[in-house]
Amino acid sequence: MYGTYTFVRQAHDPNDPATLMKEDGVSVCSQMWIENFRDPNRTVNNLTNYLRRFELWVLAYQKVSADETGAYVPRSSITRSAMEDLLALRNAVLDCRFKWGARLEFYIKSPKDKTDYESLSKRKIRAIMTTTQPSPFQDRIVQEVLLMVLEPIYESRFSQKSFAFRPGRNAHTVLRVIRRSFAGYLWYMKGDLSTILDGMKVGMVIGALMRDVRDKMVIDLIKAALTTPVITSRVIDGEKKKKTKRKYQKKRVLAEDEPKPDPYWLETFFGFAPEEAELLPSWGHCGILSALLANVCLDELDRWMEGKIKELYKPSSNDVIWNSPEENQGNTSWPEFVPTSGPDKSRKIDYIRYGGHILIGVRGPRADAATLRKQLIEFCDQKYMLKLDNESVPIEHITKGIMFLDHVLCRRVVYPTLRYTASGGKIISEKGVGTLLSVTASLKQCIRQFRKLNFLKGDRDPDPQPCFRMFHATQAHTNAQMNKFLSTIVEWYRYADNRKKIVNFCSYIIRGSLAKLYAAKYKLRSRAKVYKIGARNLSRPLKEKKGQSPEYHNLLRMGLVESIDGLQYTRMSLVPETDYSPFPAGWRPDHERALLEYIKLEDSRMMEKQCEVLKEQGLISPQDYISMLVWNYKKNSSITLADHFASKTPITSLLLGSNGEEEEEEEEEEQIHAA
Repeated sequence: MYGTYTFVRQAHDPNDPATLMKEDGVSVCSQMWIENFRDPNRTVNNLTNYLRRFELWVLAYQKVSADETGAYVPRSSITRSAMEDLLALRNAVLDCRFKWGARLEFYIKSPKDKTDYESLSKRKIRAIMTTTQPSPFQDRIVQEVLLMVLEPIYESRFSQKSFAFRPGRNAHTVLRVIRRSFAGYLWYMKGDLSTILDGMKVGMVIGALMRDVRDKMVIDLIKAALTTPVITSRVIDGEKKKKTKRKYQKKRVLAEDEPKPDPYWLETFFGFAPEEAELLPSWGHCGILSALLANVCLDELDRWMEGKIKELYKPSSNDVIWNSPEENQGNTSWPEFVPTSGPDKSRKIDYIRYGGHILIGVRGPRADAATLRKQLIEFCDQKYMLKLDNESVPIEHITKGIMFLDHVLCRRVVYPTLRYTASGGKIISEKGVGTLLSVTASLKQCIRQFRKLNFLKGDRDPDPQPCFRMFHATQAHTNAQMNKFLSTIVEWYRYADNRKKIVNFCSYIIRGSLAKLYAAKYKLRSRAKVYKIGARNLSRPLKEKKGQSPEYHNLLRMGLVESIDGLQYTRMSLVPETDYSPFPAGWRPDHERALLEYIKLEDSRMMEKQCEVLKEQGLISPQDYISMLVWNYKKNSSITLADHFASKTPITSLLLGSNGEEEEEEEEEEQIHAA
């Protein structure tokens, strides 16, 4: 009645590349991050061992395939042929047979690439070899593997003063650091070193790499990527483009494995990128490695400026914000407020870098800023062969307003009521005077960005222009796209003091642009008629004359038409308040804090201290405390527990290296023997 099932074990195939994977690729990456953060100052010379780890190559293949196809590829879904090709690519890299920028011969091809290169005609081969082509799939895999290997090494060494092209840091972090740490500075210097991001001499890049990495194979790979010429299309001077008649373009259906293009709202927001974030380095065939290499080269400038910060720091006992080396600045809950002190002020500078743009704040006379500028120009000339002058590094006073990341740094005088507790416990209130650092979004820059995107024209009286890119879209889709754009704008201006005002202005421009679009699309002649039918937020359907016909609501109830969401933030009261949450001193990204905490807990002494604190606070019982202590002892000692009891040596003395003279250690020994 019941059949028997016989389990047949599959024979082990020694030629299967999957057998080379001993552990998960993510765990290998995690171990690299832990090792480098545990000892960030060591010279690394054994990276070839990591290049041999097939787990990293599989992980790189998954990441590049996700970028290529728009969908994540699980490890179980990778075909055996793809694994064999990936193994061939790894072996070619290890045997120094890999060539950057290949056009016809590949070790591994993209899952989307179905081209048979052996049967191509001479004309197509000539076009491939002489025109600009996207980076080969195998090149991006090698770039990803090199990034996995090099990023943890340099992230543990990079200065805390740089914020671009680094995980966990962005433009918002820069604005929060400025609001917290740049409140007391009077003179500011802005420098544009973005020409370094366009490219540097190969010798300088390799020299900067070899300060910390001495692995010949990795250095040779990056050197070959920098020196191999990139083939680009040649444009003949005087050649005129043929005028072709514009044809009707049908809607193109995407293939199954083809990623969707960026939506319109995202393209529009990318057009809002500030000047400091527009340029992304691209050096030779380095691809995603270019940003890391640029930070490696500019890290020398960061270290030089950190030395200048220590050298030029001259504290004054009469200054209430910087009178000690610990940099205690006034009230930590309101660090942007600078109380007025006597004529004798501390002299101090601070520095921040975002990509190729630097911002330096100077507290002291203008002569200090001029001296520092001269030294900075000499350093850039000697180190980067970059010719700067006084005009390229201007010195400006805070009262004129300093533009950085499309935000204006300025100062205003305030008279707050200061309350503090006297020695006898008496609360004293007195009127204070000081200055407040204000970080406001630039309205002029916002208008300039909208004009660049063809959303308005005019400066003094900006007039919205119709957004014809969305002419053939439905009203529901158009409103949804613009709502996403406004949501990103609200997040971008999150830390601006005038967040409500600037977001309300953006909403006015978008609403006026859509009203003109709908007026042209539905032949309503004016914006006033559009607002009358579609309401202030354009949430009513404009096809009906009154916007309240029962037919539309019945269709909406049956799910036969799309619901139309009104535009957000049509009134200033709907815009959220500015985020003034305090920024902690010595801030680090979440992943770095987790790494440092993990490294601390791996230390046996730190582990025992944590156990003692938990025991004192009553969070664990004495029995659990003994169990944790014994587990920590087993983990960090090669002696067996029986040998330990036979020697009658306290566990704490073995862990802490003491002689067991303290009374607490004797009590713990008795508890352990009793257990």
